[in-house]
Amino acid sequence: MSTGAPSSAGGAGGTSNSGTGNQFTAQAQSATASTSGAAQNTTAGTSSAGTSNNQNLNQIVTDYLLKKGYRRTEEIFRQEVKDIDENGKPRENGDSTASGRSSAGKYLAAFKHFDAWVQGGLEVYKFELNKFVWPLFIYSYIRLIKQGSSAHAEEFMKEFRGRFEKNHPDEIKNLATVTLPQHLDEDGLIKTYATNQYLIPISKSLSATLFSFLERDFDQGGNIILDLINQHIRVDAVDRGPIEPYSFEAIYRRARQQDLDEVDIQEGIPGMPTTQSGLMNRSLLDEKAALKLGPLPMEPELREDVVAELEEEDKLNPPQEGFPSLVDEFNALNPVKKESDDSPQRSDIPYPPSRARDVVMEMQKTRENRDRYKIDPRNGAQGAGVTIHMWTFHNHLGTISCMDFSSDQNFVAVGTMESYIRVWSVDGQALKSRLPTDTENTNNRKLYGHSGPVYSVAFSDAIANLDRNIYEGEGEGDTEGPDDGKPDTRPSLLLSCGFDGEIRMWSLDVWTCLCVFKGHHGPVYSLQWSPHGHYFVTGGWDKSVRLWSQDHISALRIMVGHDTAISEVAWHPNGMYVFSASDEIDKSIRMWSITSGDCLRIFNGHVEFISALKCSPNGKILASADIAGNIFLWDIEKGTRIKRCRGHGRGGIWSLDFCVESTVLASGGQDCTVRLWDVNMPSEGRIANQQDGENAITSASGDGKQAGQSQSASGSAGTGKKKGKEVMITPDQISAFPTKKTSVKKVQFTRMNLALAGGVYQPETQEPGR
Repeated sequence: MSTGAPSSAGGAGGTSNSGTGNQFTAQAQSATASTSGAAQNTTAGTSSAGTSNNQNLNQIVTDYLLKKGYRRTEEIFRQEVKDIDENGKPRENGDSTASGRSSAGKYLAAFKHFDAWVQGGLEVYKFELNKFVWPLFIYSYIRLIKQGSSAHAEEFMKEFRGRFEKNHPDEIKNLATVTLPQHLDEDGLIKTYATNQYLIPISKSLSATLFSFLERDFDQGGNIILDLINQHIRVDAVDRGPIEPYSFEAIYRRARQQDLDEVDIQEGIPGMPTTQSGLMNRSLLDEKAALKLGPLPMEPELREDVVAELEEEDKLNPPQEGFPSLVDEFNALNPVKKESDDSPQRSDIPYPPSRARDVVMEMQKTRENRDRYKIDPRNGAQGAGVTIHMWTFHNHLGTISCMDFSSDQNFVAVGTMESYIRVWSVDGQALKSRLPTDTENTNNRKLYGHSGPVYSVAFSDAIANLDRNIYEGEGEGDTEGPDDGKPDTRPSLLLSCGFDGEIRMWSLDVWTCLCVFKGHHGPVYSLQWSPHGHYFVTGGWDKSVRLWSQDHISALRIMVGHDTAISEVAWHPNGMYVFSASDEIDKSIRMWSITSGDCLRIFNGHVEFISALKCSPNGKILASADIAGNIFLWDIEKGTRIKRCRGHGRGGIWSLDFCVESTVLASGGQDCTVRLWDVNMPSEGRIANQQDGENAITSASGDGKQAGQSQSASGSAGTGKKKGKEVMITPDQISAFPTKKTSVKKVQFTRMNLALAGGVYQPETQEPGR
């Protein structure tokens, strides 16, 4: 093909131009017209030289195709270039002389504006509103092709195809091949979309919100979106609340062996599978999102101080033979790593600067980790040698609603249905106040402030102090404490929440309330301190999970997505993620990023109220329990269930905790037992016998009996007065420790792998579970 100089004239290879801009006629121009056009272009001046060259090149190609008889190819070429400006880019508003193409460039802006509104809205509405994004995308593209704006259609496809290729790969491939209006009738799938209305059922309240937005932003693209909905989409307003894939409606459908509600079966294009046209699937949640489950790196300055003090400690107290030095143990616990995809960065979450107390606590954590009792999972009939220290509370008659042990094992706190909190010293020493006017000298304190039942209490981090003052004579400003000026490593704060919707922070130095955090609407059922302190998380009746910090009176982040109230919350050990469990109706567990507020994983499988939640120290496994006696272990990275552990009777498993090695799980519940489970062993159950009305089960107890053996156990075993009930006990149960009519409210492993347990004694006159 000849591409001669622009000033050449005559022949098919000339530079003919009709003199009307970029509009080209379907017929070849005469040599005289070509000469005239060339002369006009030559005298147009240097300012139009680039435009003339582009126009002439297009005409050369057109004339060549016509000369060779490639009329279909020539027609496609003209369709491609008519919306392209002199720089080869799509025109902003198309060709003003072409009817119907004046708004071609606005489809891209309108779609972007609508998508930004959907993604920036409330989490609870995103699922339903996202149903509009796919049909609006496909109908916008079809509209651009139909009016002949191929260049804008190509740009539109290039901009947005990436977000739909995962869920609609076949449709995207078909759509990308449609570049001319006549193609719309040749492709069966696209023709189905073009000739049918797309049905979308949404809640009535959300329907009103949608059309209110389109009317408000009419001039910012709302007019285009509204026109597409009117012509191609049928909105079916349904009288129900907001719905998402794991809402009450979804769980109700699964319980009735239904994939979809009756109204949702018709969603999409008639006769087309929902997986092709609808969005009723898990695609809206990116379960392949990368997680950073590794430990949080230590602050460099703190690390240097800890290593220096541990080196001094190793000189004063050399390790015993066969034991590593404290420095070696610390480096093994906190290895120096370069940036890793598996671990978060220290800058991801802002923390206050370290203090002398932090140095002492890290030193003691290293010592306790080295000297701890190493737990190996069970081997055959031999159980893990775990010692359980059980605390029983008498004469409370069911008023205790929650319990927590301090990390230094010096305090235990309970919340009551009578709206007060009570704190005891474990060793019986007096709980004194730093206020000179407070002369009370007792081993327990009552904290008043809540106006309803207290549902959860939690101590701040603590550890046993050093035998010596490492800062003696250095004048450290923050080392003042009750023990001869040493940094105070006891728990200084206690959090509580309850029916009144308040979160209270209590000082354990002056035994009074320091701050009241408000924000939840309705009762607050669960709270937990961050593993690194400073932050804490709460969940309540208003279906929200809220992140707080000690230095802010209002919530830093609100995470919404559950359909019903939050029953339990838990932290990931690196402090980057929190888990929340919803109650009787939703029964799902969600994993949230505290940096972005996004829901990253959803765990489904429970069919009863979820009563306990705990993440393993290695950050890879999540344990959850329900009132039916089931314990589920989940793979956090994959978002899948590992196994189900069974052995507890009905009534509720109120507490879970992992040993330091993450190989043994402890559980305590309403059936008056503490049980140990092998995390690594697969679960395959056998049938045992449990007495109706009596919840104490001694199968696989500490006397060395192997799990899975059929036994009949109760507080009145051998009487034969009550009919036995079959209970499945999986062989991954290592041991079961029955109490004497004491329901277990709390189990907790110490850093030395001692298991603590606490519960309330139920006298004969009180039925278990009431």
